[in-house]
Amino acid sequence: MIKHTKVDLKGKITYKIVIIALIIVFAIIVSPAGKTVHTMATRAISKSEKKLPIYCVDNKDMKIAISFDAAWGADDTDELLSILKENDVKTTFFMCGYWVEKYPDKVKLIYEAGHDLGNHSSTHPHMSRFSKEQIADELRKCHNEVKELTGYEMDLFRPPFGEYTNSVIETAEECGYYTIQWDVDSLDWKEYGVESEINQVLNHKHLGSGSIILFHNDAKYTPQALDRIIKGLKEKGYEIVPISELIIRDDYHMDHEGRQVKN
Repeated sequence: MIKHTKVDLKGKITYKIVIIALIIVFAIIVSPAGKTVHTMATRAISKSEKKLPIYCVDNKDMKIAISFDAAWGADDTDELLSILKENDVKTTFFMCGYWVEKYPDKVKLIYEAGHDLGNHSSTHPHMSRFSKEQIADELRKCHNEVKELTGYEMDLFRPPFGEYTNSVIETAEECGYYTIQWDVDSLDWKEYGVESEINQVLNHKHLGSGSIILFHNDAKYTPQALDRIIKGLKEKGYEIVPISELIIRDDYHMDHEGRQVKN
């Protein structure tokens, strides 16, 4: 009986210790010190959240943007610029450093026509596999080439292949860049044909106020489709502006779909 009583006593003491410990923990959580611990935990969770580039912009004024990625050929560039001029439209050209080196005259024509010049990296690598130093180097080299050629200070960046990580976006921000994706893909690179490309853009499920549309400057059918696409967008009531005029520069947040929203 005495042995049994001792066991019960130990159990009661252990139970009391647990209760006291819980009370202490609760007191810490609700205390100023506890708030600090909670804040640190929240920051840790926040830091682990996936960052998103700008896929589109939350606006109600029916403004949208057209963009071209320039990484390969340049044969169609003059024709594209002519179509844009005829329709009084300014767009954004994201250019790779080696493309700038190979076609400096085209870069100057794009700049002189009043279009945005955007950074598409120096060598078009898979930057999601790079260190922050390598990412910054890719951005810096392309930036300097364009600046030396035109005097233009780029601040818009589109990752090659549309690939990105938190590190890519953070490094771009540190280099003074907004990372830009798209929410309407023309699929011009798949070469489905003129009618398919027109339909893909004008009837895209994501097309709406604040959309960013992706084209390529060397896609087979884009020169034939572009004029009708622009006219079709205008008939729908959209005003086409460069991405530099579409995005929100400060005091904003990104929603879960990559939509830039004014705070």
